Amino acid sequence: MKCKYGLKAIMHIAKQKDYVHISEVSKEEHIPHKFLQGILVELKNHGLLLSRKGKEGGYKINKEAGDITFGEVIRILDGPIAPILCASERFYKRCEECVDEDTCSIRRVMRSVRDRTAFILDNQKIKSA
Repeated sequence: MKCKYGLKAIMHIAKQKDYVHISEVSKEEHIPHKFLQGILVELKNHGLLLSRKGKEGGYKINKEAGDITFGEVIRILDGPIAPILCASERFYKRCEECVDEDTCSIRRVMRSVRDRTAFILDNQKIKSA
């Protein structure tokens, strides 16, 4: 749910010209307020959002929505797109029990899954969603 809520929230915020209060995003997107707070802080800490306190405050997109991909948001909130870590490019970790990674048929299939999934997610922009 974290990833889904994060995508919904950033798409909502991207449609606004100015800062958006978290309560508005929570209400209009049906996202629990407390859960949304953590998500927006993570997106802010990774440079996708700006925040401002006060009456005119809230959250605002920090770069062009067309430059933010679903893949970027998913990796920030959920980690690797690959089904297993040895198939990941950005979060790679060798399997402890693996004898020969180069001939592992499971890794080969999972890398294919990762490649196709990443291609779709990295080419889907927030603005065009």
